[in-house]
Amino acid sequence: MSGSYDLKRSGEQYMFNLKAGNGQTILTSERYAAKAGALDGIESVRKNSPIDERYERKVAKDGSPFFTLSSTNGQVIGRSEMYSSAAARDNGIASCKTNGPTATTKDNTNSGA
Repeated sequence: MSGSYDLKRSGEQYMFNLKAGNGQTILTSERYAAKAGALDGIESVRKNSPIDERYERKVAKDGSPFFTLSSTNGQVIGRSEMYSSAAARDNGIASCKTNGPTATTKDNTNSGA
């Protein structure tokens, strides 16, 4: 099963999650004022997710590893969940690289708020 972009509303804003084939969320986007902005964000993830230099491997204050994905202009497109180890985070990046370019988009903006 291949990954998917889950496009949805968050209040008055739009956002998306990139999910792996198993349904696990790999990457959560920033919030966008318009649906078109969120769709552009998905296209940016498709283009930038295969490029290792676009990932910043980070550690939260509580020690949990996570990553961010940035576009060519350095703006963060999305961030990962918190992981239990650096190895798990690196597996998340690998999954993002695999699923990001080819995942289908599921438009859930009309199903609830």
